[in-house]
Amino acid sequence: MPQPQQARTGLARAMSKLGFCSRSRATELIRMGKVSVNRVVRKNPEFPVLLGRDVVVMDDESINPARPMHVMLNKPRGLVTSASDELGRETVYSCFEQGRLPHLSPVGRLDKASEGLLLFTNDNAWAQRITNPATHLDKTYHVQIGGSADEALLSRLQIGIEDEGETLRAKKVTLLRRGEKNTWLEFTLDEGRNRHIRRLLQGFDIEVLRLLRVAIGPLQLGDLPKGQWRELNSREVAALR
Repeated sequence: MPQPQQARTGLARAMSKLGFCSRSRATELIRMGKVSVNRVVRKNPEFPVLLGRDVVVMDDESINPARPMHVMLNKPRGLVTSASDELGRETVYSCFEQGRLPHLSPVGRLDKASEGLLLFTNDNAWAQRITNPATHLDKTYHVQIGGSADEALLSRLQIGIEDEGETLRAKKVTLLRRGEKNTWLEFTLDEGRNRHIRRLLQGFDIEVLRLLRVAIGPLQLGDLPKGQWRELNSREVAALR
């Protein structure tokens, strides 16, 4: 019985999948004539290649698959979750400048004003399992809001609102601590829409002062210092599969 043919991948995407660089950077290198496939220079970022068979070289350096890496970062506030930013804003990749890591992509996102646990990997299958809405992997956030919160508000946050055609709700909201002028709440989400918590709270005219992601599934941010990263161990990687 004939074996199914392996699908080919565009050259720029292949370089990204192999962990060499981002897809946008690969596109630049290819168009500059720095990349060859099977000893022939290719300037088309969409040129089809067969991973594992075709030989891809950049400036005489063979592009071999990088070992799978799974990294957690304690994202500081004020960084953009992107490899580059058209407005010149500092990105999360500034935290990796001294790490000599292969190209890693963020697993999901945190907006510029948000902080906390952010995952990166070159293991596309692992990333897709985490971000797939069908997995309903819980994500936990600690949120500081202006003012106070009573049980009625916590209940309404779990019922949710409609905003821009989307239902926004929290799976669970609990009170962490209450101050004179602000309150800390713990939110658990089993789905993640763009600026989910901020939009939900905005629907009740509640100001968000700080927003930190502290857990993804069983993986806890713990005491990892802000702006620092560490590689996940095999048990942590397996726990998110």
